[in-house]
Amino acid sequence: MFATTFGTRKLHEARNSWHSGCWILKSLVYVLSIGIPFIIPNIFIQLYGEIARLGAGIFLLLQLISMLHFISWCNKRWMPDPGSNQCGLFGLFLSTICYIASFSGIGVLYFLYVPNSSCAFNIFTITWTAILVKIMMALSLHSKVNEGLLSSGIMSAYIVFICWSALHSEPQTGKCHSHMKIAKDGDWATIVSFIIAICSIVMATFSTGIDTKSFQFRNDEVQLEDDTPYSYEIFHIVFAMGAMYFAMLFISWELNHPTRKWSIDVGWASTWVKIINEWFAASIYIWRLISPIVLRNQFVNDEGFVPHRPTV
Repeated sequence: MFATTFGTRKLHEARNSWHSGCWILKSLVYVLSIGIPFIIPNIFIQLYGEIARLGAGIFLLLQLISMLHFISWCNKRWMPDPGSNQCGLFGLFLSTICYIASFSGIGVLYFLYVPNSSCAFNIFTITWTAILVKIMMALSLHSKVNEGLLSSGIMSAYIVFICWSALHSEPQTGKCHSHMKIAKDGDWATIVSFIIAICSIVMATFSTGIDTKSFQFRNDEVQLEDDTPYSYEIFHIVFAMGAMYFAMLFISWELNHPTRKWSIDVGWASTWVKIINEWFAASIYIWRLISPIVLRNQFVNDEGFVPHRPTV
């Protein structure tokens, strides 16, 4: 779909109909694509596994870019400009909810995943997440940044969620999961939770695929009436990488080790992927906050300080 819709820009093109129609032909191609992997030599499946792991990592990066774009949109919509006299009560309410959820979530993580002082890895992961939340909150309130609490609150809730997901992906062994015993109906609970995860990831993939403005270097292009509403090739490549991400969830990011029954997205590889994703997301957001100050100071040092000449 990426190759056949690449470069489609007008609604009257034939490839636009292929993108939004031809469902019978697409269904036949889909059934064929399901059967082909059973007759392909394993070496090609192994090679595709390496490509899929790379594609899944890129998908997480694209999700982060879309998340930052969403945070900027929320901040511009519901937070007033620094120089205006607007109150922004709804933005303040949302930021309060996000921070309450973030700090409450950190407390719940300590309760669930730190049953004793020997769980050093969990203690470090949760504590470092709390430190990142406080750093982002302090930077957003700094007089030189003046970003407001809404964007940092949303990002704080996001990284706390990723931290929970990482700890939840730890292997169910040792004393650090004493409060997370699997019930007798754990098989059905696993299926239901995974279906919910599928729905959320599909929604995130769809929103990322149609949010092509987040991946454009120029936003000054004029949208005409006969132009396609979004980039079809980006839409399909994002969905392809989303499918690769699903594949990694099924095998817990392990290409050379079999996955245990009812063990979906569980393993140290999955845990570390999510932890690195959390740290990277926080680092990118912090750089987004401080980059205008750093770059402006660098520009002043390179060009030299020119005093402002008072007007008469």
